Amino acid sequence: MKILIIGGGNMGTTYARSFLRSHITDKDRMMILERLPEKAEALRRLDLGAVYTDAEACLPGADLIILAVKPQDAPALFARIRGIVDAQQVFLSIMAGVRIRTIAEGLGVQKIIRAMPNLPAQIGQGMTVFTSSDQVTRIELVTVQNLLNTTGKTLYVENEDFLDAATAVSGSGPAYVWFFMQAMYEAAREMGFSVPEAELLVYQTFRGAVDLYNKADLSFEQWIRRVASKGGTTEAALHTYEGTTLSEHIKEGLRAALQRAIELGRQE
Repeated sequence: MKILIIGGGNMGTTYARSFLRSHITDKDRMMILERLPEKAEALRRLDLGAVYTDAEACLPGADLIILAVKPQDAPALFARIRGIVDAQQVFLSIMAGVRIRTIAEGLGVQKIIRAMPNLPAQIGQGMTVFTSSDQVTRIELVTVQNLLNTTGKTLYVENEDFLDAATAVSGSGPAYVWFFMQAMYEAAREMGFSVPEAELLVYQTFRGAVDLYNKADLSFEQWIRRVASKGGTTEAALHTYEGTTLSEHIKEGLRAALQRAIELGRQE
């Protein structure tokens, strides 16, 4: 399978590196299309495969085309490549908010997979939720899932609307984690810890909690109960969070992210 990645930004290069690192493909079957000459030259130095600035020179020979451009650039991209795409090519889009119907109408194709990755994909720890049009075959879908799995975990959903929800939960999710870590870090500094001490305390606490969660078949609530002994320090903190309805504020934030994802989809 020859793969063409349209867009040489962070996610485009992340996919190229992940596919090559996993040996699921090789440089001879990897192509990147980048319209800016200076950026294309920088990509060539990365040695991730053949780099092109002209769609006609690479797109007709691709089996899988990954659309890794900004959503606002989608209309111009569609106009530029519509005349040279083929109905048998499979298109994988990671453009946030751009729905399958829009891609189908914009390019005149039917085999479309839409995915929502997140930033930890850059280190192979990503979470990608994806769906597809009915015209994508089982073999094609499994092939693309194997590619996506090189960047972390994947989840297939039947309903495309769940990609908006995934955007709110896992797509934006790393920022929520870092927001909470930042608050803990600031509290540690106020308590007198130095910068490196506060950073270590927060980082190792998060890493340890996640690793421990993965080691046993316990729910989040069960783990909380294990740490929060009656009358103890953890219980005191949790009572404060419950009193300020922190949990509801977090849910409210995710609902706001979901609503914005829906609005962006309507602005295509």
